[in-house]
Amino acid sequence: MLQPIAAGFIAAISGFATSFALVIAGLQAVGATQEQSSSGLLTLCLASGILTVVLSAAYRQPISIVWSTPGAAVLVAAASGGTSFSTAVGAFIVSGVLIFVCGLWPALGRAISRIPKPVASAMLAGILLPICLAPVAAVAEFPLLAGPIVLVWLILLRVAPRWAVPAAMLVATIVIVASAGTDWLPRASLAPALVFVAPEFDPFVMVSLGLPLFIVTMAGQNVPGFVVMSSFGYPAPSRAIFLSTGVASTVGAFFGGHAVNLAAITAAIAASPEAHPDRSRRWIAAVVAGSVFVAIGLAAGVATALVSESPPILIIAVAGLAVLGALVSSITSALEEPDHRMAAIATFLVTASGITALGIGSAFWGLVAGALFMLWLRPRPVGRGLVETAPPQ
Repeated sequence: MLQPIAAGFIAAISGFATSFALVIAGLQAVGATQEQSSSGLLTLCLASGILTVVLSAAYRQPISIVWSTPGAAVLVAAASGGTSFSTAVGAFIVSGVLIFVCGLWPALGRAISRIPKPVASAMLAGILLPICLAPVAAVAEFPLLAGPIVLVWLILLRVAPRWAVPAAMLVATIVIVASAGTDWLPRASLAPALVFVAPEFDPFVMVSLGLPLFIVTMAGQNVPGFVVMSSFGYPAPSRAIFLSTGVASTVGAFFGGHAVNLAAITAAIAASPEAHPDRSRRWIAAVVAGSVFVAIGLAAGVATALVSESPPILIIAVAGLAVLGALVSSITSALEEPDHRMAAIATFLVTASGITALGIGSAFWGLVAGALFMLWLRPRPVGRGLVETAPPQ
């Protein structure tokens, strides 16, 4: 029992430490107060942990549910759109309902998975690029604060890659506490509470935030999660996962949570032989990870107060280190098909530009640009005087 328990602790702690700062930064970027951000983080921890325990125990598979890290990046990217948190919550609800519909109507899930990979990957890369630039800006602006964080991350990236981001977050915590003193402690709630947020449904925000949140959660988290589970020999129950995470995301939105989904990296820890040589015993690691995630959620108030005390660029810098690997894989995936590279680059540039047109953010327009480029540059049929052409490289 010791091996799956240890693997579960590692999965939960590394999963939380690598991206909780990005979640808080994302919620605050779309207008959440400190109390609402704390509530959102607690909601995500509770939903992820409880679903992980229930699904893993019910199906005897290491089914790990986590918050949508690419979704949090979408929130950060939406910071310049003037979104209120009430309208953002409305977009969260739309995204959750769409995930639930994927469970009722499998054709929708298949349609999302068939969005051309170069376009979907390029959109995610465009969302992640400004976040991954933050470490550079942070070192330039706060060298004494950001320098040690990046240095520790760089050293551990060489000797212990799995712990590089958690260690960077630990150093960031030490740096923030040392620079802020104890003034922030009275604002840290040791007993975080769920804060209800009344949603507002703004059509433009639903399109510019809700739709990209749904797409990156499906394409950037759920699809890779199923691939990871399949690679370790587990036929993950897609219907149950979509229905349960859709309900949890929808209900959790009323308390500030943006989305939960099937994990990929955390799932790999719990589903791999590192968790247990016997494949039928690895579900225990996921149950432990879910239980630890619930317990960690009780520290949401302290974590949010600490993040709120830090210069925003410093927190985004840590988040940038956490998603740098995702940026690399997204760019690689976007450019691996020569015929679609121009469409991928167009999607990437439009998304990374951060533009807002007609009240709709750049992630949506990036998808539109990619689709138009793919249609315009598709090979012409041979015959009737037409010749087949390849898009410019």
